[in-house]
Amino acid sequence: MTAVRRASTFVLAAVFWLTACADAGVAAPAAPQPGAAVAGAITKVLLIAEENHEYGQIIGDAEAPYLTRLAAAFGNATRLDAGYPTRCPSLAAYILLTSGTTGGICDDRAPKAHRLTGDNIFHQVLASGREWRNYAETAPGNCALTNSRDARYLVRHVPATYYVADRRDCGRWAVPMGTPTAGALHQDVVAGALPAYGFVTPNACHDMHGAPSCTAHRVASGDRWLQRWLPVIVSGPDYRSGRLVVIITWDEGTSAGNHIPTLVISPATRRIVAAQAFTHCSTLRTTEELLRLPLLGCARTARSMVTAFRL
Repeated sequence: MTAVRRASTFVLAAVFWLTACADAGVAAPAAPQPGAAVAGAITKVLLIAEENHEYGQIIGDAEAPYLTRLAAAFGNATRLDAGYPTRCPSLAAYILLTSGTTGGICDDRAPKAHRLTGDNIFHQVLASGREWRNYAETAPGNCALTNSRDARYLVRHVPATYYVADRRDCGRWAVPMGTPTAGALHQDVVAGALPAYGFVTPNACHDMHGAPSCTAHRVASGDRWLQRWLPVIVSGPDYRSGRLVVIITWDEGTSAGNHIPTLVISPATRRIVAAQAFTHCSTLRTTEELLRLPLLGCARTARSMVTAFRL
């Protein structure tokens, strides 16, 4: 069997494993370690941002069985700290992840209060001749700059809305996400047309943050939501060809600490536990390296995750 055929077999095995777990809801053996045929082929990054939980509240927790299985089967960063003060709420994390600095932000105010003009990964991707998307679940429209009435769409979790120089592109590319069977993300996945950089913002019922209109347990609801979405994503042409990596991270932990889970899912990443100290700056650096972009802010000095996770 050729190296390319072996790589294809491994990728299909991973797709089958993820789908089977989603359908059956039970643990399954991890997919085999793929060979080097797909290594170095990544040209697209899809980042999914969950909310407000520390590592031990997710990995190994009874309410997060799917995430726990993903951590064991793919890439698990066991020592990733958000990298900014615990006293600062969510928004600082989203700006740090996409620009390499918090911009001095330590509140959750809407974009009209924080008109950011610095460089950011959305602008970088556009300047390189490629496209980005900020897929936001239940967003009331493109580039919505205020929260929805039911507080399920929270603009502070949609970083593309804060960069004023990129508002024109925000109006095109910060879009309502849709569902696993219809809508913007589903269409891009099945068509093999995911952008170079995609930022996925679950709504407050699925990001483990919670909203008054949500009734399910926060962690369990987010875990089930990912269990519905991940098999769709890894079944798409972008992942199956080896050109897509999916990173699942959390914005922050709790007021006690910012040690957060971060999972790396790619055809070349199998059963890897990375114990190196990483931060959100590492996530940004890794993304920029994979997309061959200049390093922004703290990404310049952060530790990369590329080698650790065989990307």
